Order: sequence, then structure tokens, then C-alpha cells
Amino acid sequence: MGVLNITPDSFSDGGTLHRNGRPDLDKILRRAEQILIEGAGIIDVGGESTRPGADVVSVAEELDRVLPVVEAITQRFKTIVSIDTSSPELIREAAACGGAMINDVRALERPGALAAARQSGLPICLMHMQGQPKTMQHTPGYNDVVGEVIDYLSGRAAACVAEGIDRSLLLVDPGFGFGKRYSITWRCLTACRQ
Repeated sequence: MGVLNITPDSFSDGGTLHRNGRPDLDKILRRAEQILIEGAGIIDVGGESTRPGADVVSVAEELDRVLPVVEAITQRFKTIVSIDTSSPELIREAAACGGAMINDVRALERPGALAAARQSGLPICLMHMQGQPKTMQHTPGYNDVVGEVIDYLSGRAAACVAEGIDRSLLLVDPGFGFGKRYSITWRCLTACRQ
């Protein structure tokens, strides 16, 4: 999976996919092509930064950033486009314009997200994150990180199934670095088979 962060404050590209404060579609498509050449089978497009300390963006801003990019990539390349969002509105819109997967760092916890995901019929990646992006790295702490991550993701998967989402559409992500310091992330990595 290659990541395209369509945010001016991206941790991975420093906002280089922007010009004059707006997403630069030419740069974005060149980067998408490079990602595919490098071997990615999925391009993950996100319009809200979830780096530590990030502020929440409006739904309108997230839609404006992401939808034109999803449409352009799906028209130009034969690839799977994943939508990195927690917004029910973007889940619905992205599915309608070519998105093939939902990647949600909040594991469909926002009001309306479960229903939107069910209606989309798309595969969904549910991620564990302790806290919210703005504060998640301030004081992360666990009694049993592996057990807590497993319990949380199992609970979110159960909520999806109760909503009518087929279990075969669910993927889970332990959320390396999201509300986890290095040593805690390492414990999660070594326990992934669980």
C-alpha cells in the first residue's frame, strides 16, 4: 500500500502535494504513478491528517481534498484506491466515485460511520488508536497492550457484524505509532499472529 496524504501538514511528505494551499492534482498523479511503479497494489488517499497533534478538518474540506483525487486516480490507473477516512459522508461519496476500500483510524466509531460502511459494501480496515490524533502521544499507557488491542478490534469487528457488514470484508490494524510509544509498538508487532 502506498499512501497519498492530501493534507498541507502531512507527516510523510511535508505538504509537497500542495500548491498555493490547495492539492496539486498534477503532482498527486505523478506521485501515484511513482507509487505504482515502486510496486504498490493499493493507493491509500487521505484528506485529514492523523499525525500526532493534528487538528480535525471539516467534512467539506476533507471531501474537497479527497474526491477529485480518487476520481482522477481511478480514471487514469488500474489500481485499488483505499480511502483513509472516519467521515460517514466521505465513505458514501468515495464509494460512489471509485473508492474500493475504507481505511478508518477510528474503526468506524463516528456516528453514522457503521451504516455508511455497510451501505458502501466495501472492505474496511479497522485500526486501533488510543485517544485522538491531537493528543494520542501525550501519555499513552497500557496494562496489557496486546490484550487491549485485541479486545478493542474484536469489539469493533463485532459492531460491524451487528450492523450487517460481512466479516469477510473486515481487516484489522493494530495502529503502530497511534497512541503507542516505540516499545509498545514493538510488543504489538511481535504479537501480530495473535
